[in-house]
Amino acid sequence: MDNRVPPSATGPGPRRRDRHGRGMRGPIAPPQVPLAASRAEVFADLVQDSVERLERRWPQLADIDFLVLEVPRLDGRGDHPVWEDETVPLGGTIPAGDGRRARVVVYRRPVEIRTKGRDERAALVHEVVVEQVAELLGLTPETVDPRYGED
Repeated sequence: MDNRVPPSATGPGPRRRDRHGRGMRGPIAPPQVPLAASRAEVFADLVQDSVERLERRWPQLADIDFLVLEVPRLDGRGDHPVWEDETVPLGGTIPAGDGRRARVVVYRRPVEIRTKGRDERAALVHEVVVEQVAELLGLTPETVDPRYGED
């Protein structure tokens, strides 16, 4: 019985298969497929969709910057709102000043933790954006979006 391994048919060069005979591993999905988008990118898209929905009714929102941050800050550094309550905020506002535009901040991780699916997350993101815009404009959330609070 001959136990010798036959020489490689392809010769030296890049390996086409791994040691188990499977093909080389690559990305699960191509970049243009939504699966390839990170959670942060998908969340930012939800915020952008909500803002675009509101901008049709409130054109002055073009003068407000909308930001997505991971979590609220505990310290007073920077110009971001400081978290001081016992409940974790889902969003915040930073008024305009010193040549800086007003800002609405949505915190990604607290919103994600409170929601189970994409539809529920989109609804909560929209509620947070509406509440923060209402605070900046000095209006009620129902005035900013008449469908506010509807399930």
